[in-house]
Amino acid sequence: MTQSVASLWTHDEAARATGGRAGGAWTATGVSIDSRSVAPGDLFVALKGPSLDGHDYVAAALEAGAVAALVHQAPAGVDPARLLVVDDTFAALHGLGRRARARAAGVRVVGVTGSVGKTGTKDMLALALSSLGSTHATRGNLNNHWGVPLTLARMPADTAFAVIEMGMNHAGEIAPLTRLARPHVAIITAIASAHIAFFGSEEGIADAKAEILEGLEPGGVAVLPRDSRHFRRLARAARLAGVARIVGFGAHAEAEARLLDLASDPGRQRVFMVCEGAALGYPLGLDGRHWAFNSLAVVVAVRALVAPGADVMPAVAALGRMTSPEGRGEQRESVMPGGRFRLIDESYNASPVAVTAALETLALARTGPGGRRIAVLGDMLELGAEGPALHAGLAASVLEHGIDVVHTAGPLMAHLHHALPAGRRGDHASSSAMLAPRVTAAVRPGDVVMVKGSLGSRMSLVVRALLALAGAEARVEDEPAA
Repeated sequence: MTQSVASLWTHDEAARATGGRAGGAWTATGVSIDSRSVAPGDLFVALKGPSLDGHDYVAAALEAGAVAALVHQAPAGVDPARLLVVDDTFAALHGLGRRARARAAGVRVVGVTGSVGKTGTKDMLALALSSLGSTHATRGNLNNHWGVPLTLARMPADTAFAVIEMGMNHAGEIAPLTRLARPHVAIITAIASAHIAFFGSEEGIADAKAEILEGLEPGGVAVLPRDSRHFRRLARAARLAGVARIVGFGAHAEAEARLLDLASDPGRQRVFMVCEGAALGYPLGLDGRHWAFNSLAVVVAVRALVAPGADVMPAVAALGRMTSPEGRGEQRESVMPGGRFRLIDESYNASPVAVTAALETLALARTGPGGRRIAVLGDMLELGAEGPALHAGLAASVLEHGIDVVHTAGPLMAHLHHALPAGRRGDHASSSAMLAPRVTAAVRPGDVVMVKGSLGSRMSLVVRALLALAGAEARVEDEPAA
């Protein structure tokens, strides 16, 4: 992923994009909406949220090095020459994104959404496409109504490829984002029960994710999960949106991008696939079948984004350098008194399908002498009335994958704790903070420990405790501030 250090926005171009009035001349090399992370040269956009108003932090942002601030009310005591005044800063941010997308005339854009796997897929795409040309991608998971226009506003005009992640909590949220990004390729990684509390059914989630297809450029490609029971629903939505080409990926016999086989070693695997009639084999620097499946979608997207006949193998081979994003499967071998144990950090988020995939990865992990495969699970949130049953239902996956011990935290995970056979039950606590010392007391040399839960369950506390046990420097941060 690259970011130009040259001029990104001049005062007059930003004024035209937003319909605003610049008080003075300036040139910005970046765009920020968070005064805590402003870099010298940024244009600071003062957004008003439900609990915080960016206008209260304009002076701090300018003091930190921002060249100017985009505001809809002039804060007292701030030099007017460093303000770009608009009617509404949220609409203005969209204006910057719209203009940035339009001026990058040669850019090829891929949009990514899905219930699980979208951030990892975005990161794989960014790594692969960077080997072919200048690539701009969503940072972290800035994938919402603020994050997508911000990502576009940060995009240099000479960008060759852009990877835009799009998320949602409610129906109707992705449609305006995809129309802003105007992707040439749209990937839907999976449809699962994440956020089902806001939809009532997986069908509703599928329809909301399918909104990404509404913004596809003419001649665009839809890359859809062929193994999903919602594939036909998604394909129908693509046809209704006028999508010219639909490519299914997965293990299904009718998938145009079909997984043939995997050869796995700790920390990496080799993927063998057929992609629209062409046989391919490539390295993937990650464990887990779910990563392999999403890499199929990446290969399809790369082939669709480049010129016909272009060599895509440098991009495909780059997947061998992929490492797990923080909290999404990162593995560490850690020393402890008497030996070593392995930690699999899946603490960033969780849904039933994601936990099942993590348990499958844990089942394939190699233990040391006398070691056990241990899952430490926190509540999966936003599952609505189905939450207790979905938590209890994970017991079948625990047994299927031969997990030795399961420690649980939170009121919802109590349902899994009680559903497990006594021999598989570890400790249960009401919170991750209470569970963490019990987990560290129970871990033994040779164990492989996988930690997973929704972000709000704060399972990063367990990860931190395990790293402290190993004497390693913790690299897991607390839940970010709003």
